[in-house]
Amino acid sequence: MTVEEVNAESASSGGSSGTANRVSVVIAPESLDVNALRAELDLTGCGSVVTFLGVTRGEEDGVAVERLEFDAWEEQLPIVLGDLGEQAIEVFGVHSVAISHRTGSVEPGEPIVAIHVASPHRAEGFEACSWLIDELKAQAPLWKREVRADGAIWKAGLG
Repeated sequence: MTVEEVNAESASSGGSSGTANRVSVVIAPESLDVNALRAELDLTGCGSVVTFLGVTRGEEDGVAVERLEFDAWEEQLPIVLGDLGEQAIEVFGVHSVAISHRTGSVEPGEPIVAIHVASPHRAEGFEACSWLIDELKAQAPLWKREVRADGAIWKAGLG
């Protein structure tokens, strides 16, 4: 499903009534506990949990990466992530969503972002999880600075 189709479906469904209590958002400035986030899911009637976990690479284009530094519009980040979770529930028919993103400094091998999607069946869970990470990267008010052995660079785009 395209972004336009998701936005149209969300608008035609009348918004986010009834989904907010099935979306958990955690902004993680110090560390991201993937298992604690997963425990936030409501698994009622679910037979599937699909997870995406993004971690910091130790190398980019053959150059050692020392860390990533994430800046965020702190007031807006939880709102944007919550809205995305609500849209995923409404459009893909999943039951609950838990999303967390680090801010601050993230070392190689450490989690940056975690998305868990609980659904009755796996197909809609995979589709929703894939859509969520794509939309997070496109919409979340996050900016990434890559600190490498050859200097620091701001990466283009959000997320």
